[in-house]
Amino acid sequence: MKEALPDRSDSHVVLIVDDVPDNLSLLHDALDESGYTVLVATDGESALQRAAQALPDIVLLDAVMPGMDGFEVARRLKQSAETAHIPIIFMTGLTETEHVVAAFQAGGVDYVTKPIRAQEVLVRMAVHMRSALEKHQATQARNALDAFGHATMAIHFDGGAADPVRSVWQTPLARQLMLAYFDAVPGQIPAPLLDWLKSETRAAAEGREPRPLPVSRAHGNERRQLVFSLQQRTGDDDLLIVMREVSDAAVVDAMVQSFKLTLREAEVLYWVAKGKTNRDIGDILGSSPATVKKHLERVYVKLGVETRTAAASITMSRLRQLNPGMTA
Repeated sequence: MKEALPDRSDSHVVLIVDDVPDNLSLLHDALDESGYTVLVATDGESALQRAAQALPDIVLLDAVMPGMDGFEVARRLKQSAETAHIPIIFMTGLTETEHVVAAFQAGGVDYVTKPIRAQEVLVRMAVHMRSALEKHQATQARNALDAFGHATMAIHFDGGAADPVRSVWQTPLARQLMLAYFDAVPGQIPAPLLDWLKSETRAAAEGREPRPLPVSRAHGNERRQLVFSLQQRTGDDDLLIVMREVSDAAVVDAMVQSFKLTLREAEVLYWVAKGKTNRDIGDILGSSPATVKKHLERVYVKLGVETRTAAASITMSRLRQLNPGMTA
């Protein structure tokens, strides 16, 4: 039967890994009295299983154990996406430099020496759990933006410095889009983006309205745009940039929703706004010019206009409202 997960509604969960019963008993009692929910493991394999199942808030890990030692346990925890964020404090009687270095290289954030002093462990745990929670929440927030199609990056920009701009962090989606549109590796700031940042920084200083940066590329038979918008500065005084990709298909769908058109009517109107003739549109959509004309007549009625120019003008105005920075 699968072991029930610990109730963490009122306390943090700590996993202690040690093959010496006296050490387990000492730490278990001290942590339990301090209000923690305590889990224990006496070997590397059971530690990995318990960590994957319970996802503790912190791991107290003995460095030297028979079989799989603590260094290998830490490496495996850090290799797993589910447990990589969990801070690990090593417990060791080995104070030589090479062992301390090995603990940090394996993924530890700190270490305490044996014999264990419970109060020291409690203080160190509190510091590292707070730091880990802040980092984990920041990562979750960035990934949430990606999930809604809003790729995000933070840039440190100082116009007066010798090295005025550098990328602080990017969400995974932001890295993909920067590579697709600029062939830019993580951390690289392309010239068009740098020029836009300088312009927007000057505009903000002068009290002018911010302007998005649209960048286009072809994707098969479809044209896509990546629209950069400058948001507020972060707590570290870095510039926060949000980017959204707009494709032909997304624009057509927006027209369907905004103007209450059928899909084919929206496609016809889209190409009218692009300046195409009825014959051009018929070739693109696989229809005759006469069929395109009929669709366009129904579009005029729904938009309340009488001319092609008026329909195109209303369309572009509405699309710019929906997607600031979009170009024709």
